[in-house]
Amino acid sequence: MLVHTARGRWILRGVFLVLFLPLFALPLLVVVAASFSTNWSGAFPSGPTTGHYTAALRGEALQALTTSVVTAVTASLLALVTGAWAALAAAALGRRGRRLLDALFMLPVAVPSVVVGLAVLVAFSQSPFLLNGTRWIVIVAHTVLVTAFAYQSVSAALLRLDPVYEQAAAGLGARPARVLWRVRLPLLLPSLSAAAGLCFALSMGELSATMMLYPPDWTPLPVLIFTATDRGSLFTGSAIAVVLMATTLLVLLAVSRLRTRATFR
Repeated sequence: MLVHTARGRWILRGVFLVLFLPLFALPLLVVVAASFSTNWSGAFPSGPTTGHYTAALRGEALQALTTSVVTAVTASLLALVTGAWAALAAAALGRRGRRLLDALFMLPVAVPSVVVGLAVLVAFSQSPFLLNGTRWIVIVAHTVLVTAFAYQSVSAALLRLDPVYEQAAAGLGARPARVLWRVRLPLLLPSLSAAAGLCFALSMGELSATMMLYPPDWTPLPVLIFTATDRGSLFTGSAIAVVLMATTLLVLLAVSRLRTRATFR
């Protein structure tokens, strides 16, 4: 809705701040404040310290951060390849085929992630696909959970794609594979980078399915945050959560720059 008066814009900004601060900004500020505190018995935290970040950036926490990044990057790449390939295939199908693929890829999102974790655990706990107890079962679960977002992003971009470019390339004698590689995929690059960033962010914060699957030597950062707060180490857990948020934001900013360059190109 467009607001054409100065008074209306100020009212709209005030409503936005009233809704945004309590629902989104305030919880994040509380976590950041707790990460720099040693005590919180009153309305405000006390005992400012940076010692919690010393624990959050070394030893087990650093290893868990590395695990989360490797898992998220691997799952995002697998999801991007699988989702983009399925979206391109669905675009060539009829209406029934597209609906079937849509339902197939959206099914992991429609059910709780703990159900997906249980399904992956059952499916990969016996030969010949025995992955239980390895890092790969966690990566597979994350890939299943985030592929739907890559598929939907690329599918939506394909609907907006102007077919004139592909038709011109085909009319000049380019083969379908060359049209796909030199015309279609470059036009889809902004959507592909956006899907990669979304998949990475979702994988970095995934907990429910991971809790059912992770082996002792492959503990992602959300699991470490949960175990730290469960033991009563709320301030250390808050510092680790801030590290998780900062890492995710840095990667998303990098992906955003790539997306901007791709769009400009």
